[in-house]
Amino acid sequence: MSELVTSSDHSSVVGSPPILKIENLTVSFGHGRFPAIRGVDFELGAGEILGLVGESGSGKSLTAFSIMGLLPFGATLDSGSVIFQGTDLTTLPPKDRRAVCGRNMGMVFQEPLTALNPVFTIGEQITEIFRHRLGSQAKEAKKMAVELLSQVGLPNPARAAQSYPHRFSGGMRQRVVIAMALALNPELVIADEPTTALDPTIAAQIIRLLKAMSANRDTAVLFITHNLRLLTDLAGRVLVMYAGLIVEQTSGNFSGPLHPYTKGLMKALPPAPSSGVTGRLVPISGQPPAPDEHYPGCPFEPRCPERQKICAEYCPPLLAKPNGRLVRCHLYQ
Repeated sequence: MSELVTSSDHSSVVGSPPILKIENLTVSFGHGRFPAIRGVDFELGAGEILGLVGESGSGKSLTAFSIMGLLPFGATLDSGSVIFQGTDLTTLPPKDRRAVCGRNMGMVFQEPLTALNPVFTIGEQITEIFRHRLGSQAKEAKKMAVELLSQVGLPNPARAAQSYPHRFSGGMRQRVVIAMALALNPELVIADEPTTALDPTIAAQIIRLLKAMSANRDTAVLFITHNLRLLTDLAGRVLVMYAGLIVEQTSGNFSGPLHPYTKGLMKALPPAPSSGVTGRLVPISGQPPAPDEHYPGCPFEPRCPERQKICAEYCPPLLAKPNGRLVRCHLYQ
């Protein structure tokens, strides 16, 4: 049964429908033999920044690729709906879906160098978007590209447009990828680990840029990350994912985590340098389940320090808690 992840202050609750609605999303490899996403549900409103966190292999990026229609080879969408602005994208012909995603959605990929074509200048790659999608003339498209590079904070944008990707630092390349994602003023931007391998100063600049974009353009943002601290000042709502399941919905500051997995992530998080806190980190014992491991109960049960007998018997549903929070755990039955 579909379990809709919503927030008490979500825009859809007070009248306007969500811009994105995921219902019972199920994705597997090997024609169902290796489930990777198991019945994920959530909503995202216009202008909202939603965080999605979890360990590698939990299904975060695969969820993003499912939304964009970019599933990797061997992955199959077994069931579920990706409803964008009232239209289920999974029912559209491939050509029509590419048109919607290319025009109304933008994606910031994890590694900007692989997302950019090394044999074309930055300007050529951005102007191609305007010419292909909007039918702009070359001169007009070039002007729009320079303006866009200026908006994302690249110094000397006219010169930057004439340069090749390898001449930029990681942070500058990431700004270029964000510029390309914003080129057509999309209603939804998916940022998949956009600050990976960037130093803290550059990462903070990227975060400020995404926040300003969301506020100024009313753009919805799905922000995927391993770094919980990044979400403290960014996302109002966070989904915690484990083994293809949403196990908790909490606030961006992670105050009072409920699920043992979320508690483990918080304990394993290095303290902020300014806090003055010292001591050893507390890792989560064990390893995430392999793709071919199937548990009748909660998939976190083998690693859980608070497990009970019932945890191995069946997986609990998402349970509603005060302040719009949700948790998938037998401790709160």
